[in-house]
Amino acid sequence: MMITLYMPSLNIVEVGSTEMGLRKGLQYGRIGGFSVEDPFLKGEGKPLTVILKQDPQTGEQIEPIYAYVYKSGIPFTSAVRHPRIMGKGVEDLSLETGRIGEASQDAGAVFVVSEGRWNGKKIHYIENATATRNWTPDVVMGSVTDADVRYIGAGKIMFVKEGCWWCHTLLPEETQDWQVFGAPPRLGDFNSESPTALGSDRKAPDLLHVGSRNSSREWMMMHFFNPRLVQPHSIMPRFDYLWGEVDAEGNAIDYDKWRAEYNEYTAGKRVYPPDVPMPAANSEARYLIDFVLNLK
Repeated sequence: MMITLYMPSLNIVEVGSTEMGLRKGLQYGRIGGFSVEDPFLKGEGKPLTVILKQDPQTGEQIEPIYAYVYKSGIPFTSAVRHPRIMGKGVEDLSLETGRIGEASQDAGAVFVVSEGRWNGKKIHYIENATATRNWTPDVVMGSVTDADVRYIGAGKIMFVKEGCWWCHTLLPEETQDWQVFGAPPRLGDFNSESPTALGSDRKAPDLLHVGSRNSSREWMMMHFFNPRLVQPHSIMPRFDYLWGEVDAEGNAIDYDKWRAEYNEYTAGKRVYPPDVPMPAANSEARYLIDFVLNLK
């Protein structure tokens, strides 16, 4: 595979983190795959991504904003721990205006990505909303419903654990790929991400912008539960075991019954396939779907 990266500078140390790089670092957290802090790749120690449509303190309507909630004890992303890796300008604004130096991992914190100016240039930086807006993890989580929560960090670990990168890349190749799969990433998109999971081979489509091409959660549920539900000739394995024992309402999932009904459907004895169970909020299926839909 030909690897193609936009490199805005040859001096890698001086490359500033892009907005995408800041968001990726904040939503994935510090603990990556193959870590002694999560040896069995359960997606533990990860922040939550929350969509806020109102100020959690005042209740006033605000423009929708992504907030990255680190509950007490969740390890901060590398960019907060080591601001230098964000590059000049981003580091300065994050420390001075964003006040990330005041964040406490023991107490927990909420971060957002904000926009500011540095040396006349418009750049993005990390804002410690716990210090600047008094948005504590408890207040934020108490102001949203489950529909506003994304388990993107834990989903990244599922992507690594299940070996999705064996067949899918997260790196569009040069030439016609850019027209089909979207623009390739830039160097500043990776400042605090570990592991990168770009993939080394491709037997299936690139997934970098898949959430923009297909944002249907229902389609993703069917595809992961049994890919043949949406693509009859797909060679992708089933990932139904990621659903666990119960569905979103706490009802036991009867896999034998589901597969028997699916076999009747493929044999032409049923008009419609059986419904796919809604994954529980703490299921690995929910984590993985949240991660894939975020790839946009």
